[in-house]
Amino acid sequence: MIAKFLAVWMTVAACALAQQSLGTVDAGTEEGNLLHQASNEEDAAKKLALLTDFAGKYAKSEKIGWVWSQIQQLHLKAGQFDKALEAGEKLAEKDPSDLECAHNNLKAAEGKKDPDVVKKWAGLTSQLAVKLAATPKPKEEDEVEAWKQRVDFAKQLNTYTEYSLFAAAVQAPDPRKRIELAEALRQRNPQSEYAKKMDPVEFKAYLQLNDRAGALTTAERVLATDQTDEDILVFAANANAEKKDAEKAIQYSNKAIELLNTKPKPEGVSDADWTNKKNGTSAVAYFLAGSTYFGQNKLKAAETALRAGLAPSEGNEQLKAQILFYLSLAVHKQGKLPEALQLSQQCAAIKSPFQAKAAENAKVLRAQGVTTGAPPAAKKQKKK
Repeated sequence: MIAKFLAVWMTVAACALAQQSLGTVDAGTEEGNLLHQASNEEDAAKKLALLTDFAGKYAKSEKIGWVWSQIQQLHLKAGQFDKALEAGEKLAEKDPSDLECAHNNLKAAEGKKDPDVVKKWAGLTSQLAVKLAATPKPKEEDEVEAWKQRVDFAKQLNTYTEYSLFAAAVQAPDPRKRIELAEALRQRNPQSEYAKKMDPVEFKAYLQLNDRAGALTTAERVLATDQTDEDILVFAANANAEKKDAEKAIQYSNKAIELLNTKPKPEGVSDADWTNKKNGTSAVAYFLAGSTYFGQNKLKAAETALRAGLAPSEGNEQLKAQILFYLSLAVHKQGKLPEALQLSQQCAAIKSPFQAKAAENAKVLRAQGVTTGAPPAAKKQKKK
C-alpha cells in the first residue's frame, strides 16, 4: 500500500500539487546570487548548506517558501525527520494551503514514528486533499486532463492519510495512542476500509489497558455490522454472560463456534498455531454457551455444548475443569448419576477452583450408593 501511494506521488505530484516555485532569480544581487548557487548545486550537503544560509539571511524574501520546501525535502530524503518537520512547519506558517508541504510533514512524522504528529499531519493533509478534490472542472478543454490528475491524486492521498493513521496505531507501543488514532480515523471516515482494520487494534488496546467497558463498547459496535472476529465474539459472549444477558451470550458464543468451524487458516499462521487457536477459542465458546444454557435450566442444550467443548479443551486444564464441573451438574440434574459421579471425579483430579466442590459432589453421590459402573438392578438381571 505504501509503495502504491509513493508511486502515484512520483508520477503525478508535479502536476497535481501547487508546488513552491522558484521563478525568476536576479543573480546580480547578493540574495539572488546565493539563491542561484543553491538552485544549481547538485551535491545535497552543499545545497542544504547554501539554502540554510539563505534562510538565515533572507527570512523575509519572497523566495523563502521555495527555500523551506527544498530544505524540507533534503532533510526528508536524508532521514532527518525532526529537521524536515521543522522546515515544514515554517513553510506551513507561510503557506497553510501547501499540500506538498503537509504530505511531506506526514511522511516525516511517519518516519519518526510519532503518533501525535502523524495524527496532526494526517488531519491537515486530508483537509487540503479534500479541498483540492472539490475544485470545479475547468471550462478550458486543454486544462481538463491536468485537473483530473489533480483530483484523482487528491482522493488517493486522502485515502493514504487514513492508512497512515492505521499504520501508526499498529506501530504505537502505547495502547492509549492506538485508541486515539482509532477514534480519529473513525470520526474522519467511519466507512474507511482502514476503520474496519482498526477495530481489532482498538479492541486489543482496551484489553491491554484492562478497560473492559471500553472493550465491550468497541466489540458491540463492531458486531453490529461484522461478526467475523472470533476473539471479539468470545469476549462479547463472556461479557454478556457476566451481565446475565443470556440471549447475547449464547448468540455470540454460537457465532464464534460456527465461524471457527468454517474459517480458513490465516496467512502467515502455522498449522499447529492455528489448530491451537481454534481449539482454545472453540472450547471457551462451547463453555460459555453451555454454562449459559445451564443457567437457563436448558439442560440438554447445556450438555450438548459442554460435551462438544471437552475435546478442544485438552491441554488447558483450568478450562477443562470448568467444563467438567458444569457438565457433571447438567447430567446430574437429568438423573444421569453414574456419569455425574464420573465427571465429578475427573474434575476433582484437576487442581482448580472447582476441585474441592467437585470432590464434595462425588463424595455425596458415592454416599448415596452411586457408582460409575452398571447399576445393581442390571447386575441382578445378568445373574438370572
